[in-house]
Amino acid sequence: MPALQRTLFSLLLLFTTVGCSSLPEQIDHPQESVAATTDTALSQISQQYIDSQLALGKSAVALQDTGWDALAQRLALVELAQQSIDIQYYIWNSDHSGQYLGSRLLAAADRGVKVRLMLDDINLNEREDMLTTLDAHPNIEIRIYNPIPTRKGMAKFVRVLGDFTRLNRRMHNKTFTVDGVFSVVGGRNIGDEYFDLADDINFRDRDALITGEVVPEIQTSFLTYWDSGWSYPIDLLGGEDKGFLSDVEPIEAPQYLNYPALPQDNEQALTLLTELVSSMRVVDADFVYDQPVPEDAGNTDEPKLTARVLYELVQAAESEVLLESAYLVIDDRQLEELKKITASGVDVKALTNSMASNDLVTNHSAYAGRRLDMLEHGMHLFELKPEAELCFESTQDLAKCAPAAAYGLHTKSAVFDRQIAAIGSFNFNLRSTYLNTESLLVIRDEALAAELAGEMLHAMEEENSWRLGLEDGAVRWYSEDQSWDTEPDTGQWERFKSGFLQLLPIEKYL
Repeated sequence: MPALQRTLFSLLLLFTTVGCSSLPEQIDHPQESVAATTDTALSQISQQYIDSQLALGKSAVALQDTGWDALAQRLALVELAQQSIDIQYYIWNSDHSGQYLGSRLLAAADRGVKVRLMLDDINLNEREDMLTTLDAHPNIEIRIYNPIPTRKGMAKFVRVLGDFTRLNRRMHNKTFTVDGVFSVVGGRNIGDEYFDLADDINFRDRDALITGEVVPEIQTSFLTYWDSGWSYPIDLLGGEDKGFLSDVEPIEAPQYLNYPALPQDNEQALTLLTELVSSMRVVDADFVYDQPVPEDAGNTDEPKLTARVLYELVQAAESEVLLESAYLVIDDRQLEELKKITASGVDVKALTNSMASNDLVTNHSAYAGRRLDMLEHGMHLFELKPEAELCFESTQDLAKCAPAAAYGLHTKSAVFDRQIAAIGSFNFNLRSTYLNTESLLVIRDEALAAELAGEMLHAMEEENSWRLGLEDGAVRWYSEDQSWDTEPDTGQWERFKSGFLQLLPIEKYL
């Protein structure tokens, strides 16, 4: 067969395969309501230490700024769970922390806890068999958000292109709720790099442990996604139950060099949480989330609810807006609003990744293409150094930091007038504004907002970040008595790739 015919035949076969792979357009689920909170070990912890204040319609929050805090507190919740664990994530890696946390969820299910896990499909990475096997457990149920009907190879890529408007909509939310009493929300995915455990790259990240009035709002958010038409049972995706759960070898808990051992039983979990809860800050908090299925899925030009709430907070600011975001991209409409805000005297400071600390050149290119505009419109920009001292402050382990391992920014936080704080999954970029579903914890508490502002300003200091400025109409980078006219700690090839990508009309998708 001539080469051209073979190529055409291969393409025909590919598209035929795509056409044969199908899923229902939507799924109809029986609607579930938020279960009433009953007496559990976790409810007793909450009531014993802070119930008198929470009864006034308040919530209590503790920020999780280090990887150890984030993993230890999640594990403690799982060890103490007695009734339910509801989890929603964009990424769950099959690395050490991902597997260990999964093994503890399985142990909880074995003792009768109902576990519901919802994952976005974009990072499933052909783990349908493993997830289908877990789903076969009588106390575990797994659903996948907006799955791609074709599951493997180039045909999967072609299928995405064929239904790009829908399949480009991804679920970026992160929630972790146990027994209807405690939730963890924020920016972290599940994986070693988010818990200060990876050998190749670790991230500065942030989320929050919360209990009280806001937790039912988080549960309602979870159920809205769980019961949505774009939520598909894992068994519809072609995986096979391998029946290996009874043969799973015990997984050792990850170890940190200069932190205590992670909680591995009920007693250790109880000790950790009781000590922590007594120091949690009582606040007013609201949980904001986008709808899982947009009313007009084809309209990608209108900001979603989380974006609108953040915009209103920015508009209401009188003196200062602090932003910390892994990705930072704003469009022409937002630039005009920025100009008005800074002209009114509001100081807007933003920390994001430098090219040297960003793990994705594509995402950095979109920011780099707008960087000059943001500076000209009055924003103060700071870019994380890959050798930032923040890394050791979090990891307490030089082997997890530069030059042994890369260090990047994954946080998504904002503080307004040191009165209101926002922590969530929302990157300050166009994908979060128009495409992804996101969630956001809005905290109205002066003391916590001031504390978070201090953390963010510390990250902008010279030992951690480059300060950007304008000189003769061009961007420059500054640190102490040094300055650069090109992006520090980068090579020509990286800068060429970034410049080339800026020529493409893709900034909304990055």
